[in-house]
Amino acid sequence: MDLSRLGAPIGPMVRVHGGFANRMYRLDTDQGSFAVKELNLVDRRWAYRVQDVFRFERAAFAAGIPMPEPISAGRHRLVHRWVEGEAVPEAPVSAAYAFQIGEILARIHALDVAWAHGAVEEPTARDWPELAARAAATGQPWADELASQVQTFLAIARFVDTCERPGPVVLTHQDIRPWNLLARQGRPVVLDWELSGMLDLAGELGSTALSLAKGPGFDDIRPAVFRSVLDGYVAGGGALPPPGPSWFVYMIGGWLGHTRWNILRCLAGVEASTGPDLGLSHESVRDGLRGLPDLFGRLPELQVLLP
Repeated sequence: MDLSRLGAPIGPMVRVHGGFANRMYRLDTDQGSFAVKELNLVDRRWAYRVQDVFRFERAAFAAGIPMPEPISAGRHRLVHRWVEGEAVPEAPVSAAYAFQIGEILARIHALDVAWAHGAVEEPTARDWPELAARAAATGQPWADELASQVQTFLAIARFVDTCERPGPVVLTHQDIRPWNLLARQGRPVVLDWELSGMLDLAGELGSTALSLAKGPGFDDIRPAVFRSVLDGYVAGGGALPPPGPSWFVYMIGGWLGHTRWNILRCLAGVEASTGPDLGLSHESVRDGLRGLPDLFGRLPELQVLLP
């Protein structure tokens, strides 16, 4: 992708650290500031439909969804207008902020955008015993933790494969979490649309509401914040699906796949040229090994949050 169309640079591109999947840079030119995202095409978990997502983003931006303006999309890079705002910490947000997110989700789901692809069904891997053996053999710092959780991870994989998803399926962002949000004057800005696609509505609402209602763990979940997301969704014209474990299966399955992907990156032991730094992959593995069993064990109490 030719970046010269963005104007004459007034300084070098600056790496913005912290991305869990791709690498981000800020480019300041005489025409403004831009977020340039270098896509990880080396070991993605599934194919990235660049132009389809870009078309969806353009429709969302034209409809007034609060988000960075999408500028261009190529096979290796995405460019958006840079947006200033406050980072949203991994902590319960205010009820007012959560309500606005619910309204935004309803507006996104109401967009009339053609999408030729179904929901991405990533096969649920069952190779946890083999991964634990490889981790022990290569001296990974979290090898003992993985070995102690193998049976739990196999049980989580069975749950993800067998949990009934009642529908409906909607075209949506799929990853509205604190690290993909900004706050501008107390109002949300939705970032990072690369995972957009078709998803069971319960999974989208459950993962979004839970992510905004808790801190880094699951000991401080604010039911009022969780329900504010749902209240905002209904106020925005959306209809809630029936309650059940399907509200949390997308979050659990996605975290399971993300943990396994980072385990494989750590086992390779090589600092890749794209995607997260190796140190961040190790951190993601530890988070998954500790957080996923906790989340899975709390399913009965999480369902109490549902309307």
